[in-house]
Amino acid sequence: MTTTYALDIQGLRITLPGTARPVLDGVDLTVAAGETVALVGESGSGKTLTSRSALRLLPPGALVEGTVAVGGEAVLAMNAERVTALRTGTAAMIFQDPRAAINPLRRIGDFLTEGVVLPKVMSRPDATARATELLHAVGVEDSILDKYPGQVSGGMLQRVMIAGALMGDPSLLLADEPTTALDVTTQAEVVALLARLQQRFGTGLLFVTHDLDLAAALSDRVYVMYAGRIVESGPANGLFAHPCHPYTAALLASTPRLDAPAGRLPAIDGLPPDLRTELTGCPFAPRCRQATEVCDRQEPDLRSIPDRPGHRAACHHSDHLKGFEASKAIVGPEGPEGPEGLEGRAADV
Repeated sequence: MTTTYALDIQGLRITLPGTARPVLDGVDLTVAAGETVALVGESGSGKTLTSRSALRLLPPGALVEGTVAVGGEAVLAMNAERVTALRTGTAAMIFQDPRAAINPLRRIGDFLTEGVVLPKVMSRPDATARATELLHAVGVEDSILDKYPGQVSGGMLQRVMIAGALMGDPSLLLADEPTTALDVTTQAEVVALLARLQQRFGTGLLFVTHDLDLAAALSDRVYVMYAGRIVESGPANGLFAHPCHPYTAALLASTPRLDAPAGRLPAIDGLPPDLRTELTGCPFAPRCRQATEVCDRQEPDLRSIPDRPGHRAACHHSDHLKGFEASKAIVGPEGPEGPEGLEGRAADV
C-alpha cells in the first residue's frame, strides 16, 4: 500500500549559479499527516531552503533535481495557478520574524483575510469569521483585527502569523525558526500552542530549528542536516539519547544546560564547508575528531542502525559511536518532556 505523505521529498538536489557544489545534495525527507518532524543543523546547512522547496520558493537561477510532493502532488511540475492554490490552501509557512513577514502599513485583519479572499477561496465575511475563530484558537481577541502590526507585541504577532498560516486549512505547516526572535517564556508558549493546534487540525508539521531543546520536546522524528545533506535521522527520543553521527553528538555537546559542568562550553572546531569548494568524502571529516582516511576519500551512505528501527546515519564509524550521554539532559531518562512540559514551564515563569 502506497503512503501519501503531507510532504515527501526524494533526492532533492539544488544547485545555484556560482557554486562549486549543490546547496542541497540528495535530500530525502517525509512528513506524515498529523506528524511533527524537526529539521535541525547549523545556520547555512540548507534547512530553510529545504522547507521552502515545499512551496516552490526557490532562488532565481536554481537548477533543481529530484521530487517534492505535497499531499501526493508534484510541486516542481505545477503550473502557476496550481502553485497559487498550493500556497493558499494545501501548505503554509510560519516565517522566522513576523515583523518582516507582515506588512506594517496594513491592518492585521487584512493580512489574515486577503490570502483567501483575493484568489476567491472564501468570501470576505467567511474569511473574517475564519480569522476570528483562529485568533481565538491561538489565544488572541478578535479586536486585534483592526490594529496595525506595530501596535502589538512580538509574541502576539507571532500568534497572528500562526493563525494566518492556518487560514486555508493546510494539510502541511512549515515552521521556519518560528521562536528565534522571542523571549524564552514566549517561545515556550508558542511551541506549546503549535503542538496543540497541530493535534487539533491533524496537520503535518515540519519544524525548522537550530534549538535542540525545542526539537526534542516537539517532534516525533528528527532529521539532522549538514552541508546540504541529511547526515542522521530517526525517532526524536532515540536519536537525541543515542546519536550515531559525530555531528549530532557535537551539536548536543554544545547545547547550553543549567546543570552543565563549570567551564567553557564545548564547540565544534572549524567551519562548515564553503559552497565555492567541491566536497570529497564525508563533508564533516575536516571537523570530526573520529575521522580516518576512509572519511576523507569516500562519502558515507545514509544507512540503517542495527536494532534501532527508523534510525539512520551517514557515518563510516556509526557502529562504534557510543553516543553522547549528556544528551539525556535534553531528552531526559524517560524521553522528551513534551509540549505540555514546555507549556507548564512557561506558566511557572
